[in-house]
Amino acid sequence: MSEPPSHEADGHIVRRGRWDGPVVLRSLPKEVPFGFLSRLLPTSRSLELRLQLHRIPRERAIGTVRSARAIAETELEAGGSEDIAELELEAESAHELERRLAANEQRLFRVGLSLHAVAPSRSALERERAELLRRLAALGFGANVPRYDAAAAASPPSLDGGERRPSGYWHTLPTDAVAAFFPFVDEAVVEPGGILVGLLLDDAAPVFLDRWRHSSYSWGIFGATGSGKSFAAALLALRTRWMTPDLEVYVLDPLGEFEGLAESLGATAVGLGPSAPARFHPLDIGASEGEPHERASRVAVALRALYPSLADEESATLDAAVARLYEEEERPTFGRLAERVAAAPNPGRLPTLLEAFTGGSLRYLDRPVAVPPPTGSLVVGLHDVAPEHRAFQLTVVLDAIYARIRRTNGPKLLVVDEAHLLAKDPATAEFLDRLVRHVRHHRTGVLLLSQNPDDFLGTEGGRSLLRNLRATLLLHLPEVSEGTRRFFSLTESEAGWLPRTRLPKEAGYSEGLLRFGPSHLPVAVIASTPEFELLVRALRRPSPRSSVPAGTARL
Repeated sequence: MSEPPSHEADGHIVRRGRWDGPVVLRSLPKEVPFGFLSRLLPTSRSLELRLQLHRIPRERAIGTVRSARAIAETELEAGGSEDIAELELEAESAHELERRLAANEQRLFRVGLSLHAVAPSRSALERERAELLRRLAALGFGANVPRYDAAAAASPPSLDGGERRPSGYWHTLPTDAVAAFFPFVDEAVVEPGGILVGLLLDDAAPVFLDRWRHSSYSWGIFGATGSGKSFAAALLALRTRWMTPDLEVYVLDPLGEFEGLAESLGATAVGLGPSAPARFHPLDIGASEGEPHERASRVAVALRALYPSLADEESATLDAAVARLYEEEERPTFGRLAERVAAAPNPGRLPTLLEAFTGGSLRYLDRPVAVPPPTGSLVVGLHDVAPEHRAFQLTVVLDAIYARIRRTNGPKLLVVDEAHLLAKDPATAEFLDRLVRHVRHHRTGVLLLSQNPDDFLGTEGGRSLLRNLRATLLLHLPEVSEGTRRFFSLTESEAGWLPRTRLPKEAGYSEGLLRFGPSHLPVAVIASTPEFELLVRALRRPSPRSSVPAGTARL
């Protein structure tokens, strides 16, 4: 059959009275949600996506990704780049993609992409195309009109992809990226053996995630006070334990909200503070592992959480004094540590700072360990600790729990509330990041809770930690900073929606954006009636949902 008559004009072609205006996607955003084209190309408008795929052979695909990774690592080693975090993320992403290509979990494609506005007249075409370009720009696409190459953009494809196309038409993309361009997809994520994380706001499809099947077992929940963050964390912890009966759970609870949940988690609740037994002691040799200098460095990190203004010289003096203390004392105390610091050549402010342990507000720690914490799951309450001491105590407990995790077989879940307390200082942020990265080797997942991702973006350790969270649930945020928007690759509409998400008091459930791999899923976190009633009784603070009429937003 012969080709119907057509002619090419400036930026469009006309065929049988139909005006076709192509748009070429010359650059792509880092992330878009699956199925985004169903919203970009509504059925009420005459818009088309033309997608051309050619699979790249596996060995060549691995070589291509390996080369991209090598380039990023070379630029990192050379230094001088203003965006170190961007290069690190590129190198890590390339490494992960190479692994998945080798395992046949992903494939690489040469992809041709063009979008077409179709209209009965030139004026209508230009209106449609201008609106299309506006929508693409809002999602982060770099798009252009091929003014003198419209026919090349609209011509039929060949089997080998050798036909002439406009500049910017071809891209190299993995399977997940290609899948995002299919407009009619089910965005529900159902991983066998996973727990119910939420329901999609669009159609109430369930999202089931199995933390144990991915390269990182750690998740994060971020949201303002009243967004339902604690309720969501408790719900996910309970569901994880129900699906994994031999799971050990450790909850670090600075505000004392989770103590009533201990029984349901099969855990023992223990407290810290002046009136509590010294179960977790900063100088406890038995709670840590490694050589004296290794234990000394961890004590120094904990003290940095208490005194973030310590100079490098003071930190070095303190580190050396703690190492000598471990070598010389069977039952080290802060009194003995203060003596060694005072005898150092240039102790600086350290003798004065350590007076808090020998005669000040922390003198209750200048004693040996009274009773070690019980075995098994724990809920560790820090609400009796002075607010200015919580970051320090949180670091101490984390170090002890980390040592226990490494000695214990079986799956484990570590819940860390108020994690921003450790994000302020680079030393403690790096400590928390290292813990999140390493616990996977000991069959442990971490669930971090904090009010705002911005708290972690100020240090390299904090940014690395966020990158190593497999799933991130962003609940209500009063505002979304440009740093958060860029780091999480949020679209303008997503960043604008997060401050408008409904709170549990008004909706009866939490609304948020679940980031899971390449997916950005607007979800509702909803409990069944038995779960809701259990958690309302267990959580110390009144649940934001307690004012919701019976039966509202429950399954």
